[in-house]
Amino acid sequence: MYAKGMTTTQISEMIEDIYGFEISEGMGSDITDKLLPQIEKWQNRLPSDVYPIVFIDAIHFSVRDDGIIRKLAAYVVLGINEDGYKEVLTIEIGENESSKYWLSVLNGLKNRGVSDILILCSDGLTGLKEAVQIAFPATEHQRCIVHMVRNTLKYVANKDRKAFAKDLKTIYTAPDEESARSRLKDVTEKWDSQYPNAVNCWCENRDVITPIFKFSAEVRRAFYTTNAIESLNASYWHLNRQRSVFPSPKSLLKTLYLATFEATKKWTMPIRNWGKVRGELSIMFPDRLSD
Repeated sequence: MYAKGMTTTQISEMIEDIYGFEISEGMGSDITDKLLPQIEKWQNRLPSDVYPIVFIDAIHFSVRDDGIIRKLAAYVVLGINEDGYKEVLTIEIGENESSKYWLSVLNGLKNRGVSDILILCSDGLTGLKEAVQIAFPATEHQRCIVHMVRNTLKYVANKDRKAFAKDLKTIYTAPDEESARSRLKDVTEKWDSQYPNAVNCWCENRDVITPIFKFSAEVRRAFYTTNAIESLNASYWHLNRQRSVFPSPKSLLKTLYLATFEATKKWTMPIRNWGKVRGELSIMFPDRLSD
């Protein structure tokens, strides 16, 4: 019941309704606290040595902390292993994004045994780009295209969004990087006078958008967006609907762990077209994947 997002109060009420006996909220909390050693063991388990693709995304929750309700982010780090299967590597509950924060997260992965990441896909998380360059300097950092489009359209008037989005699509679906540069130039010339902030997003982040152009259109789908963890995010969003406020960061972590455990039971197959994806990755990144 806790894994489904029910509060200890709701659980207590349901048990009394169904079974006719009462458990206190404190007892419910004590029972779920028995998960904490299990969560710690899970967070510190040894992952694989190399991950061809890693995704980082965030879901925000309202949490009571020292008597104050604050918005905290649950940062989910998901890896695609060499066999193409998804793994949640860690869940970090944080507040302030910075290079220092992200470096500690990435160093945590290194300290657990992750020696190499070929491609890391994320939204524009503050400080992550710099941290990746330090922790995994050989890693390609791919900005999530879907998030880029959504964030860009915030600067565009409703009447122009459809046309602007259509022009943006010509950039990230270009056959190669040179064509993408040419199309970015065309979009800039067309829209810069009206929406300079929207166009600048693509110019300023060009270095973390370009990795996809090394690959075929079919393989790009594996990592041009953080959609690989959308089903997991849906489970987390369900928790947001169930509870308006979590009583503590510890309570949030326990609930996320249980929700993750439930969601990952369905991950029994490699991601689509993994053979082709791995084949292209092994050519683009020679000697970094096992034979």
